[in-house]
Amino acid sequence: MVLAALIFIPISGGLLAWMADRWQPGAAKWVALVTAGIEFVLTMGLWLQSASAMALPAHGGWLVETRAEWIPRFGVSFHLAVDGTSLILVVLTAFLGIVSVACSWTEIQKRVGFFYFNLLWTVAGAIGVFLALDLFLFFFFWELMLVPMYFLIGIWGHENRQYASIKFFIFAQGSGMFMLVAILALVFVHYRGTGVLTFDYFDLLNATLSPSTELWIMLGFFIAFAVKTPIVPFHTWLPDAHTEAPTAGSVILAGVLLKTGAYGLLRFIVPLFPEAAAYFAPVAMVLGATGVLYGAFLAFAQTDFKRLVAYTSVSHLGFAVLGIFAWNPWSLGGAVMQMIAHGISTGALFVIAGILQERTHTRDMQRFEGLWSVMPRLAAMGLFFAIAALGLPGMGNFVGEFLVLMGLSSSSSVLASAATVVFVASVVYALALVQKTFHGENKHGWQLHDLSGREMATLFSMAAITLWLGLYPQPVLNAAPNPANSPPAIAVAHHEVNVE
Repeated sequence: MVLAALIFIPISGGLLAWMADRWQPGAAKWVALVTAGIEFVLTMGLWLQSASAMALPAHGGWLVETRAEWIPRFGVSFHLAVDGTSLILVVLTAFLGIVSVACSWTEIQKRVGFFYFNLLWTVAGAIGVFLALDLFLFFFFWELMLVPMYFLIGIWGHENRQYASIKFFIFAQGSGMFMLVAILALVFVHYRGTGVLTFDYFDLLNATLSPSTELWIMLGFFIAFAVKTPIVPFHTWLPDAHTEAPTAGSVILAGVLLKTGAYGLLRFIVPLFPEAAAYFAPVAMVLGATGVLYGAFLAFAQTDFKRLVAYTSVSHLGFAVLGIFAWNPWSLGGAVMQMIAHGISTGALFVIAGILQERTHTRDMQRFEGLWSVMPRLAAMGLFFAIAALGLPGMGNFVGEFLVLMGLSSSSSVLASAATVVFVASVVYALALVQKTFHGENKHGWQLHDLSGREMATLFSMAAITLWLGLYPQPVLNAAPNPANSPPAIAVAHHEVNVE
């Protein structure tokens, strides 16, 4: 029942926060903080349980599993399970839930209860995505997390929030329809072959598909996950959504919602469609490498702080796509590490952007000159996370990118060489961010107060995690999928690397 609790606690907490704001102004944020704290404690309890190897998997790698009948007539069940990969993403989601509440403490001034309701329901939907092993339930949570994010952007966003929220919703819903059609096609093909109507993940793993049918159904899933990851050219909604979202919306969007797309590639594309995934892998890796370079080069052309960070997400998640489709121990470990490290470091940069916008009412880096002398603690944190984003050794991002490139070199040395160029580009945009924002003379006469205790605690905890990921990455690498357990087709299609 603990897995169900991880979903229903933020749902209940969101409703309570909404009602609490009507009863007592200012109570909603405390309800949200307590809810996020309880969620994080539960996820850490699961993490410690898995680390001590107290639970033996029921299905070859699954640590905890919950199943109950839901709509038995149509083969739909309330089936939740967690393995190492989904668990570490759930822990990341719970931690960023606390960060999102903390960074909204003074920023959100209108309809506060409804804001935290939408924030916590977005967290609940994302956790449901990471836990669901019934494809109907997975789609339900996939859609659940989109609606509250639409409201977060559309109500509490910035100048062009209506345009950004509608664009986000159209892309998300449109791609979701492709996935729904693909799910139904997979279920009906399985039903035609076995006479069993089911949406269960483990049953559908054994579906017998012709090569052409497998490829078309796989593409339906891939489009949905490519939009969310985001893979070029399905990324165009992202810069607008990030730029216009409130700080908490940007943190959850970058740290959690983008990971649901990469998680879908990892959990569903390759295991359910091994032959099609092997056939499509070269195309997917070319798209991933394109995103790595495209996002980095566009990032250093930006003057808007949040838009710059948004394009870095396109680049960083491109590494995750490369790692997933290279499919060997090096690359899969790197992909999972990149997902976690990106969630922390990019989330922190959005927190810094939110602090600056709350103080100065602008995101234009050309107006931020000379802030180091005014806000030295914030400037130091900005420098730290900028060099984390560029992949400095000792930071989690470096471990993820290095392992992906090591694994990718065994599949395609050309793509590995092309992706390596991003290290030069990332240095340029990271140093440009620091130079334009914090160095130079204070020509605009800024008189701003530095980080508060709450803001320092938030950023220092994220900095500590970034260093931990870089200096001791083994717990995260242990959570990565083992390609030795992969379907034969994908194993044959990629040359595995022995890391032992």
